[in-house]
Amino acid sequence: MSAQQKAIDLGINLSDQPNGYLNLCIKSGNQLITSGHVSDIKGILGGGLSVEEGYKAARECAEKILRSVRNTHGTLDGLKVVKLLGCVYSAPDFTDQHLVINGASDLFHELYGKDGDGYHARSALGFAALPTGVAVEVEAVFEIL
Repeated sequence: MSAQQKAIDLGINLSDQPNGYLNLCIKSGNQLITSGHVSDIKGILGGGLSVEEGYKAARECAEKILRSVRNTHGTLDGLKVVKLLGCVYSAPDFTDQHLVINGASDLFHELYGKDGDGYHARSALGFAALPTGVAVEVEAVFEIL
């Protein structure tokens, strides 16, 4: 089954998006580079939000990225996930950012294969604040195969 069909079966919104203030996904050569996509979930990991809630927030970001990629490229098929940057709004003593960003990585593994085109490089970083108090922001780079 194709990555796009898997996403549809999971109920991920791939509908058309209007242009915004910034480009949510841009094609450069054989790459698709996304802007940071933020969760609707707000709050501080380790300061009221659990790792599980952060995981859901990161997955939500990945779903939004997939919508932007589909809108730019026309399909989710024929892509390799190259790199993710995950930003986590973290309490000073919170050190499980990597477990939070697994929410995004796991979705890409599910669609593209953990040992295949979904096997990506990643950074998971903690931040003292994120725009509008969102819990997670994720950006991604895809290679067009």
